[in-house]
Amino acid sequence: MPADVAHRSGYGAQLLLLSGRALTQLVRAPSHSRRAEAARRLARHSLWLSAAGAAVIIALMLAFDMSEIQMMPARGTPGLWPIKILTDFGKDEYVLTALAAALVTVALIAAGRHGTSRALLLGFGTRLQFIFLSVLFSVLVAEILKFVIGRGRPFVGGKADPFNFIPFNGTEAHYSLPSAHAVTAFALAFAVGALWPRLRVFMFTYAIVIALTRLVLLAHHPSDVVAGALVGIVGAMAMRYWFAARRLGFAIRSDGAIVALPGPVFARLKRVARGASAP
Repeated sequence: MPADVAHRSGYGAQLLLLSGRALTQLVRAPSHSRRAEAARRLARHSLWLSAAGAAVIIALMLAFDMSEIQMMPARGTPGLWPIKILTDFGKDEYVLTALAAALVTVALIAAGRHGTSRALLLGFGTRLQFIFLSVLFSVLVAEILKFVIGRGRPFVGGKADPFNFIPFNGTEAHYSLPSAHAVTAFALAFAVGALWPRLRVFMFTYAIVIALTRLVLLAHHPSDVVAGALVGIVGAMAMRYWFAARRLGFAIRSDGAIVALPGPVFARLKRVARGASAP
């Protein structure tokens, strides 16, 4: 749409235009010249992470899952109410709803703006899209794995049996592996950390705390939360590649490493600072 037509069109048309462009940029063909190097690097890192994660998961099942859940307080213990509140900060429905609300808010505001302010909002919106889709994609993969694996939650069946599997069971009692809370928390932590590296320590601390709440509440075995962390991280890594291959929020270096582009606000501040320091 020509710029003058877009400028004259009403708010509703602007909102539709921005929403359409936001969706189109996600499904367009990848164009980055170094995407093949990035794909190979992603495959290599995903393979190593998956192999190491699988080894840890098996070791936990064999040597630690049963003893750990026997050390936890009984379900329904009154003193666990703060843990029950805390664990909800990793619930996929809540996290995805909050991210979706933020995306809608950015779109609603951007539709009424023009020029630099709109560009800044849209740049931030692209980063929100990445975070939202990283969590959503990881959660969808986890739901498939839960159904296929069918692992019983701690003490389902009346005893501490870490090998209580009924594949394709489809019931909540046998939806233990991987932990959806851990998937959500670690996908969110990786995605936010990929965009803003200074937040990595804070975000991964949050993810570990969420994972621990699932153990204390006897919702999962230790191997479940490790599997959830693995799915969340690898899922967010895959989404980062998807965005980088389309030149959205990330750049690909010559060695295939993917790095975040400076956010639009920070990029603008740097340009202003350089202009102010020029003689």
